Amino acid sequence: MANKVIAVVLAGGKGTRLEFLTKKIAKPAVSFAAKYRIIDFPLSNCTNSQIPVVGVCTQYESTLLDSYIGNGEKWGYNGIHSLMSTLAPRQTQEGANWYRGTADAITQNIDWIDSQHPDVVLILSGDHIYKTTYDEMIELHRKSEAECTISVMEIDIKEASRFGVLQVNENDEIIGFQEKPREPKSNLVSMGVYVFNWKTLKKFLKDDEKDEKSVHDFGKNIIPNMLLKKRKMKVYRYKKYWKDVGTIKSLHEANMDLLNDHDSLGLFSSENGMIYTEDTHSVPHYIGRRAKITRSLVNQGAIILGNIDNCVVSDEVIVEQGAEVSRCVIMSGSTIQAGVKIKNAIIAPNTNIGDKREINLEGDDVVLVNH
Repeated sequence: MANKVIAVVLAGGKGTRLEFLTKKIAKPAVSFAAKYRIIDFPLSNCTNSQIPVVGVCTQYESTLLDSYIGNGEKWGYNGIHSLMSTLAPRQTQEGANWYRGTADAITQNIDWIDSQHPDVVLILSGDHIYKTTYDEMIELHRKSEAECTISVMEIDIKEASRFGVLQVNENDEIIGFQEKPREPKSNLVSMGVYVFNWKTLKKFLKDDEKDEKSVHDFGKNIIPNMLLKKRKMKVYRYKKYWKDVGTIKSLHEANMDLLNDHDSLGLFSSENGMIYTEDTHSVPHYIGRRAKITRSLVNQGAIILGNIDNCVVSDEVIVEQGAEVSRCVIMSGSTIQAGVKIKNAIIAPNTNIGDKREINLEGDDVVLVNH
């Protein structure tokens, strides 16, 4: 049990900015890249990092997500030498509560984490798109003897107000933190990936639980409190692809990024392992004689008879002859009828678009179509 690392994935958010896509399913269960779900990425990263135990905190519309995760077999977890567990809010002798915030989700599962005997806990978001292993970050954390390490990226400072913003000294030790500030002091933002010494985190979680004014959030409470107490905190500078797909626009952008020739995500490379998912067991995709396909992803079970350009097409999709679709994400089970012309859209699962409908958005404008 010495030097054991476990991971906890926070996957209980509503994802309301994804509109209809998250009306009945949790955000981490939303489709991405034609054949995956968003949560496949952090869970596959754990597999590729050989992390033996993973807990997934679920809450909002958790039925489909719980069923999808199952026992973790898709990601190589078998319950013998490795373990994946879903951790939903539960009734105890002390009562029953929903997770009140990201930190509270961990607090309510302290007993489960203790039962795994970790010295280090990796906290991850279940709704970010990136492909990596956490080995280098964990090694930095251990060698620096930090009590908390936060994975960060440098971004355009104009966008920084949407994130937690960090200030660091010449040794990359954290000396300041702002949660979604109006006027950011730097362009170094948190990715929501944390490595904590478990004993330290457990203490701060229990103190936070007693604070009636707390909203029980890592960014608003735990991180600032650790800074206030002068705990040693480091940043890990991440320089590969990462995307928070919390809006229709960002989800569309992330899908379109896959169509670039340089494969910035690394989805088509075996470096850092593979991204694992559920096989839909569909028939092979079919491309008709008069179809025209340009720079697109087409998953199994799709039937393409019309023209698609820069599209991400999920399983069981039908694009009829005479339809023209450009820069679209077409989710599972949808049909685009003859005469339809669509540009710059996400088409929700099981949507049937007919009546020679035309949607022609230019620039960065994107629309969600669900009927």
